[in-house]
Formats: sequence, C-alpha cells, structure tokens
Amino acid sequence: MTDSAQSASAVESVFHGLYRKSRAADFGLGEPEFEKVLAEAAHKYLPGNNSLIEIARLYDSLHLEELALARACASGSGKAWKVFLARYRAKLYELAATITRDVGTAHELADSLYADLYGVNSRDEHRVSKLATYMGKGSLEGWLRTVLAQEFVNRYRARKRLVSLEEQEERGGQFAAAHAEAILIADVRVERATDQALAALAAEDRFVLAAYFLDGRTLAGIARVMQVHESTISRKIEKLTRKLRKNIIDRLMKQGMDRRAAQEAMDVDVRDMAVDVRLRLAQETPDAAFNNEKNG
Repeated sequence: MTDSAQSASAVESVFHGLYRKSRAADFGLGEPEFEKVLAEAAHKYLPGNNSLIEIARLYDSLHLEELALARACASGSGKAWKVFLARYRAKLYELAATITRDVGTAHELADSLYADLYGVNSRDEHRVSKLATYMGKGSLEGWLRTVLAQEFVNRYRARKRLVSLEEQEERGGQFAAAHAEAILIADVRVERATDQALAALAAEDRFVLAAYFLDGRTLAGIARVMQVHESTISRKIEKLTRKLRKNIIDRLMKQGMDRRAAQEAMDVDVRDMAVDVRLRLAQETPDAAFNNEKNG
C-alpha cells in the first residue's frame, strides 16, 4: 500500500470513529454532511496546512455529539429537533431567567429564539437556522446562553430608544441588561487572568503558542525552526496549554469566580477574546523573540 493510500485509510478510519462517537446517525445526519461540518471547524480553527495529528486533536476537542445534534436540527431533522427540545427546552427557560431576572420576560425571550433555532426559509427557499453557526468548540448550553444574552441586549437597546431611562430603571430593565452584557461580553476577569498568564510565559513558550495557535504553523514547521523533533513540539504544546489553562482558571478563582464558571470561560476561542492575545504572545515577531532568546 502506498503512503498516500495509507494516509487516506487513516483519515477514513479517524472519521468513522468520530462519526460513531457523535451519534450523528441517531440524529438523522449522514456521513457526508457530518464530514462537511468537521471541515468547517478545521477551516476556522486550523488555518493553513496541518498534519493528520493536528486535525485529529482538534476534532477530539470538539463537543461532537452536541455539534452533530445542532447541525442535524439546522438541516431540518425532526428526529434531532425532538432530542433538542427534550434536552434544552427547560434549560432555555432557565438560562433566559438568569439573564432577564423575570419569569414572564424569560419565557418571551426563550420562545422568540425557537424560530431562529428551528430555521426559517430565506428568499431562495434554503433553510436558515442559527444552530448552523454553532461550531462545537464550547458546550451547546454555553452557546445558547450567549445567543440568549445577545438577543436580550439587542431588545433592550432597541426598547431603550423608545422608553425613558427612568421607566427602564423602575422596571429593573437596566440591571437585567447590564447582567446580560456581562454574560455576552468577555468577563473583565477573564481578560485580566489571561493577560497575566500569557505575560508570565518565557519568550520561547510565547513563540511556540503564537506560531501554532495564531499563525497556523504546523508542528513540523515549528520543529524545524527550533531544531528539535516534531514530537517534542507536540508534547511541549500539550504541556503549555494544560499549564496555561490551569494558571488562568486558578487566577479566575482567586478573583471570585467559581470553578465551573471559570472552566466554561475557558471554552472561548482566543481569537474571539477582547484581550489582544497576539500582542501579548508576540510583543516581538515570533521568530525574533525566539532567536533573541536562543542567541542570548
């Protein structure tokens, strides 16, 4: 068997394993559709050319079952929608209540979201569902909370233009909107903890993380620059990310955030955070930072 044939066989084996793990078939999502979903995730989170190991690592980090369920719902699967309602209908009301601080408003907010989640027809009759934007990087519950918060903040801002500030304050609307903003926008504590943790890294570690996560370099490419084996870089990245995650969570807890909230906060993609991760990781260019340290 040729190397290309072996590679293709390995990719197919990995994909079939992920497909079974995701239970996509139970939700009415076929293998070709599921493959396209994974390709979207790879395109977003792994720009450029990447090894099978890197792609497999990304796929393994995704919430595969929740991703398959969401995309099956977006494609119009009645079977998937029934599962979604069973799992998340009550949770949506609960999440909406924590945002609005009012039962009636919570039901109105959650109910208004169903049409967007279920999907409506666009002008060319294609199904358009908000669930099609879920990428599986964080939990589906966390994603739903963010969507609800966004919708509530949008409503508040629109209503604020029509109702006086005094009336909003009397109804508690200003407080509820501020709470939703806090959920929607990256918590200041997350920015602070992340910035501090990144600042504490050695220059070589900053280079490795910036090259891999922000510049899309392959393990092999980084290994060539550092003149070490690819497996060494792979182990280094795994060790650094575990250490960095633990460091940030510890800092968040010291700032008063409970462990569960801190762990959920870490589901965000660094490229979506308000803190300038690239600036902190690469205050010099990555290569310059690395070379200065090696030559120093």
